[in-house]
Amino acid sequence: MRSKVEDSPDQCAVEFAMEILGGRWKLAILKQLVSGTHRFGELRRALPGVTQRMLTRQLRELEEDGLVSRTVYREVPPRVDYTLTEIGHSLDAITDELDKWGQWYREQVGGPGPSDDGPSGSRPRGR
Repeated sequence: MRSKVEDSPDQCAVEFAMEILGGRWKLAILKQLVSGTHRFGELRRALPGVTQRMLTRQLRELEEDGLVSRTVYREVPPRVDYTLTEIGHSLDAITDELDKWGQWYREQVGGPGPSDDGPSGSRPRGR
């Protein structure tokens, strides 16, 4: 179970931020939502490695933490939109910088992405 702000006054701010943002897909979801409102299916297509269950879970946690707003439209078929809240938008610059760093790091280690293990099956580590 995750801590609440009021339950962890002495916790390091970085540790607390990691507790909120630490899910594997959370920052990628936030990065997608920076451009505007998206439906669940759009997010699923934009993040092809995430399962439906995990995307639902991560979106719910982001909603509980006040970073994402979920709007359900009572229509057939049902429609659900996700958008960043003001608090969520406070992370825009951070997600942009992490995206830039990820691209830079990928170039440094010489691979196109995390799924590419290279011909030997191992990725370069540390510098």
